[in-house]
Amino acid sequence: MSDWQTTFVMVKPDGVQRGLVGEIISRFERKGLKLVGLRSMVPSEEIAEEHYAVHKERPFYNGLIGFITSGPVVAMAWYGQDAISVARLIIGATNGRDASPGTIRGDFGMDIGFNLIHGSDGEETASSELSLWFPEGTMQWNRDLTTWIYE
Repeated sequence: MSDWQTTFVMVKPDGVQRGLVGEIISRFERKGLKLVGLRSMVPSEEIAEEHYAVHKERPFYNGLIGFITSGPVVAMAWYGQDAISVARLIIGATNGRDASPGTIRGDFGMDIGFNLIHGSDGEETASSELSLWFPEGTMQWNRDLTTWIYE
């Protein structure tokens, strides 16, 4: 049975700079996920460090923190059945050159470092990331269209 979930997705500075925010939001909406949180901001170092804490010992960590704080990001919360796995399918493989056509990274990405977008990889990660980026919580609202998306 499918799980109704909320997942975290972030358009990174390269995606914002390239003007892909509208395209990215549109893809999630057209798939049938419901937008329940949206913030545009330049992340503080503290938020970036907490978000990427799992990579703290990796050699690319400092560059990652520098990149994610280099400009505006768009943080989003998306809700739907199996939202985490559905979002990751829409996003595509980490390296744009390896990502399937039709995915965000497959259509717009060429580099592993400039891969446009982040999506939570599991329920625990989604919960942690949503709490970090949306400390006030996400919206609850009814979308009439839902009855035309899910049986």
